[in-house]
Amino acid sequence: MSNLKEKKIHFFFLNLSGTGTEFFSLVHSCVVLSIPGSLPPSDSGSAFLHSFQLIQCSDCQAKLSLGQREVTIQKGPLFRVAGYPISIGCNVTGHQGPAEQNFQWSVYLPKTPKQEIQIVSTKDASFSYVVYAQRVRSGEIYVERVRGNSVFLHISEPQLKDSGEYECHTPNTDERYYGNYSAKTRLIVIPDTLSATMSSQTLSKEEGESLELTCEAAKASAQHTHLSVTWYLMQDRERNQITEIISLSKDFLLIPGPSYTERFAAGDVQLSKVGVATFRLSIGSLQPSDQGQLFCEATEWIKDPDETWTSIARKRTAQTALRIQPIVRDFHINISAESAWTAGNSLELVCLVVGGGRDPWLQGIWFFNGNEMARMDAGGVLDLKGDYRERASQGQLQVSKLSPKAFYLKIFSVGPEDEGTYSCAVAEVARAPMGSWQVLQSKQSPDSHVHLRKPAGRNVVLSTKNKEEAMWEGETLTLLCKADGAVSLLSVEWWHLPQGQAQPELVASMQQDGAVQLGASYKQLNNRGPMRLEKMDWATFQLEISPTSITDSGVYECRVSEGTQSHSRGQSWTQKLAVTVKSLESSLRVKLMSRQPKVELGKTFGLSCVVEADYANLKVPLTVTWLFQPSRSQVFHLLVRVTHNGTIEWGEELAQFQKKTNVLQSSFHSQLLIHDATEEEAGVYQCKVEVYVRNSLCTSSPARASAISHSLMIAIALPESKLQVNSSSQVREILINSNTNIECSILSQSTGDLQLAVIWYFFPSSTNAIWLRILQMDQTNVVKYGDEFHTPRRKQKFYPEKVSQDLFQLHILNVEDSDQGKYHCTVEEWLLSTNGTWHKLGEKKSGLTELKLRPTEPTLPSRICSSTSLLYFLLAFPCILLILLLIALFCYCHKARKLSAMILKAQKEKSLWMDLKGTGDWTINQRDEEEEDH
Repeated sequence: MSNLKEKKIHFFFLNLSGTGTEFFSLVHSCVVLSIPGSLPPSDSGSAFLHSFQLIQCSDCQAKLSLGQREVTIQKGPLFRVAGYPISIGCNVTGHQGPAEQNFQWSVYLPKTPKQEIQIVSTKDASFSYVVYAQRVRSGEIYVERVRGNSVFLHISEPQLKDSGEYECHTPNTDERYYGNYSAKTRLIVIPDTLSATMSSQTLSKEEGESLELTCEAAKASAQHTHLSVTWYLMQDRERNQITEIISLSKDFLLIPGPSYTERFAAGDVQLSKVGVATFRLSIGSLQPSDQGQLFCEATEWIKDPDETWTSIARKRTAQTALRIQPIVRDFHINISAESAWTAGNSLELVCLVVGGGRDPWLQGIWFFNGNEMARMDAGGVLDLKGDYRERASQGQLQVSKLSPKAFYLKIFSVGPEDEGTYSCAVAEVARAPMGSWQVLQSKQSPDSHVHLRKPAGRNVVLSTKNKEEAMWEGETLTLLCKADGAVSLLSVEWWHLPQGQAQPELVASMQQDGAVQLGASYKQLNNRGPMRLEKMDWATFQLEISPTSITDSGVYECRVSEGTQSHSRGQSWTQKLAVTVKSLESSLRVKLMSRQPKVELGKTFGLSCVVEADYANLKVPLTVTWLFQPSRSQVFHLLVRVTHNGTIEWGEELAQFQKKTNVLQSSFHSQLLIHDATEEEAGVYQCKVEVYVRNSLCTSSPARASAISHSLMIAIALPESKLQVNSSSQVREILINSNTNIECSILSQSTGDLQLAVIWYFFPSSTNAIWLRILQMDQTNVVKYGDEFHTPRRKQKFYPEKVSQDLFQLHILNVEDSDQGKYHCTVEEWLLSTNGTWHKLGEKKSGLTELKLRPTEPTLPSRICSSTSLLYFLLAFPCILLILLLIALFCYCHKARKLSAMILKAQKEKSLWMDLKGTGDWTINQRDEEEEDH
């Protein structure tokens, strides 16, 4: 078979434990993900993405037909090193049943290749044999489910005895066995022969000096493997982060780490192989960022049968501590800020370092009126003093570093207590051997004086966005609060006085820095996302409540202030506005109509549910529920429900409607079209409407209003029959023993898919006779004979025939005297409904046909047939004559044989006498001759 064109490629994110999580896949088929047997070094255990290979199975079968199960596993043999994690993936496709399939892993060891040893199962916790049970319980061997149909078998610490043929089996969940249910691969665990060594030492260098380090890396595996060597740096200040310097890949390519790409391109960082197993790292000009712990890591790679390379072993050398003394460079600092500020506005100060070395290690200190308020060291650790720690936790203060040489201080809302003198101090530091920071030089900035300006008076205008102060429940309420006056930083508070309450409640507030805080009674409402507070420009604030409810009616108040509430008491301006929210249910009305309250059987009828409301222009979502009460029931059942989000739910107790009903729904109108009406659709119908707000399509909010229509009775009637049968009577004379037929002619019948049933009746000419039913050919063309005509002779004598759609005949064979009498047919018109029930629409009776025997002159044959003795004589006489002829013939033959025998006897006697006579003459003559001789 040809290789598959479609493939499914899975990519996984691995952590240090060797477990994997799929993060995306490409639709192809017969592609296996190869996961390295070991992982890159990381003391912290943080997750990372390791190299992976996609393995296209060259021996995959042709694409399976739909419904055929296929289990795939990585092609073997797989050589892996003892002591390093092993992962084997298994995938099943084309299965039926649940999406989450179960997997069972077994192994066939080389010493017993035909004995299955069960390892672990996703279905049965007791699946493992004793030899593997302890390792499974301890978590050394486990199965990781990637998806419902894909798993990984993980062995954290494989041993040499784990070599064998591994089988992945999926228990059957299909209706029938079709495909393969297991796959095997061979795993060979080999000893660890990889070594990596480097002497541990501590080196002290100055910035700009060169560095050379060597490590020994070798392998002694019997398999064909490749070796890669990588140098790493673990910086002192970030021990959880390992930086790759440069590596010699398994393909003998030099690859610099991301942080050393430019220095490698400039020739400053090099890696060379000296001898068979010696690898040398060379750095031409050391930088302060090179300080830390350096080590070498060797990785052994093997090429799997699928032509992909997989790492199977990894060793790390001892570490070399490198200390670098940076070169000190002189610098000075400036501080920038405005001198006059308005209360409530934000204050921003920048402490900028000018000059100095490239990327120095700097720490900054902020002072207010000569007292330290904040400190940030070279590692970015912030230390706030006194009340400034609390103000920072409340979002009123921010201290950060804009760049390596720029420190930033921001007070979001300046108050009188912030007036004074600000300054900063910057120190260049270096990491001491014991890990502390060593100050190389320190500089102080000039003082910056800050004072506040007093706010001016303002006017506030409050209005709705659409200029309407009355709205329907569910609409969006948008309030605009605009202040005039000089440009400044403003804060706002929104208050609401509900109808019937004496005290207002806080809706929301926005501080000058844009921080929004909701009132206590509106926090739960905000969880559903109905409220939004925005600052349109420096003086315009917008409050939006969507959707609104009846409780949102009342008086709204907007309070605008300069500065925070604690800093500007009395410096606020207010405005009020009354808003009315009308209930949706107050004007909701539902009408149920039908143009055909009486419906003919088999026809289509429609029901219209019309919703009337004063807010029809809002186009609010509706849920329409159709209810039906059958004619013989006292309970309404769910017929169909069209929800406001567009889903259709059919009632389980009225399943017949789903196949014959069309649901048409538009805004404020719903219609049912029920086809092929039967008696089951006769009954009482109702329509229930529930109104939702517009954003309920994205939330689970309940209906805001509901109403139900009046009941509407629908009756199902049979269509009027148009059947007409020939009713003229006639008298027919025929000869005895002749054949005849009685006709039943249809003059007209109803249109549509109708069937006819014909019943034939007979009234004998004898006295005290009654009408007898000869036979009936029903609407399915099944013939049934009456009780008096149920004998085989009668069935052969009378039989019906459907000549055409409009003509039926009753055939009578060999008419006898007892067949004389009156005949007629009765025609019934039948309609078959969609539920398989027959309905009789009408019945018509034909005219009478009287059948008489015609009298005739007796002929010789008729006389013979009418005389039983003569008939028997004529039948017996030829037989007697034949017997006499046979007797005469027998006698004649007997006499002829006897005469022939007598003649034959006479002839024999005559022949004998002649012979005797001849002999006697000869004797006499001889004697005479003798006498003459003498």
